[in-house]
Amino acid sequence: MRRMLVTGAAGFIGSNFVQFWAEHHPTDNIIGLDALTYAGNLASLEPVADNERFTFVKGDIRDGEAMHGIIKREGIDTIVHLAAESHVDRSIHGPDAFIDTNVRGTHELLKAARDVWSEDWSGGARRFHHVSTDEVYGSLAPNAPPFTEDTAYAPNSPYAASKAASDFLVRAYHHTYGLPVTTTNCSNNYGPYHLPEKLIPLTIVNALDGKQLPVYGDGLQIRDWLYVRDHCRGIERVLEKGRLGETYNLGGNSERRNIDVVKGICAHINKIFAGDEQIRERFPKCPAAVGGDTAELIAFVKDRPGHDRRYAIDPMKATLETGYGPAESFETGLLKTVRWYIANEPWWRAVMNGSYREWIDLHYSGGKREAGSGKR
Repeated sequence: MRRMLVTGAAGFIGSNFVQFWAEHHPTDNIIGLDALTYAGNLASLEPVADNERFTFVKGDIRDGEAMHGIIKREGIDTIVHLAAESHVDRSIHGPDAFIDTNVRGTHELLKAARDVWSEDWSGGARRFHHVSTDEVYGSLAPNAPPFTEDTAYAPNSPYAASKAASDFLVRAYHHTYGLPVTTTNCSNNYGPYHLPEKLIPLTIVNALDGKQLPVYGDGLQIRDWLYVRDHCRGIERVLEKGRLGETYNLGGNSERRNIDVVKGICAHINKIFAGDEQIRERFPKCPAAVGGDTAELIAFVKDRPGHDRRYAIDPMKATLETGYGPAESFETGLLKTVRWYIANEPWWRAVMNGSYREWIDLHYSGGKREAGSGKR
């Protein structure tokens, strides 16, 4: 039986991971930690709220004393470190928070784990698992092979640089102090409980509300997409079978151009609306509600600075060593995601109310946005 600490537990991947682990490992105790910044949402943890083996703790990974206390008091033997500032656009406009959380916060957590686990540990095996991103590798040329674990780091945004630094800290604590660590670098996740500041959820909720669908530049940037539950399964495999000190890349084998992702979402919405009158009545502003094409909402906007052209992950090492492999194709995962947002309108309505919606409108404004109106 594990006693697991999940940092960033109220975030997108964190909440999905907590739900996944509670379902598949019902005898394990889970402490979910989150600072509840804008990206943390307790509503995303409602499916495990009544689980007697899950406990939520509001806390900040930058508080080393508090992290030490939780690890020691709860007898934590497994840490899944997901807490991070993760939005590239936000890192461009305000990089300080990314350095503070992703670098200093990770270091405080590493120090706390090392201190507790080296004091008078009487438990069993321990593991500090660090979750990172493919963005640390930089940008791929159109015909270049996908990233492997041996690809040199070349981060191009403050976010990517902060994650690269945290990766190196985790590596250093293993090689210098013997901390039992593993790291995974994943491709772009998507799925339920994803905040609508990223491409897929923003496209879905804007489409449902009849708002413009912003696409950066020419929309030909390529990403490898990974359904979030497949990512959770990959972390599970690495925890169970991964070698200490190793890094494993987790990808979805689903490279897609951004514009094709947006058009795919529009096609799913068109089809769903055509067959369901109640959904058409719920979202009357969507073009599909009156038989139109949702894709007419697509608007190309100014590209962001330093926008990487292509990411792609080669997950072969994880497959061979742990048996990892995605269960969802991009098509099946995307359809599940669109249906989830349609079915869970109260969740994303609550997220999008107030200043969060204003931030989205400000930073994704396109050519047809009415000056001063806040509308798209």
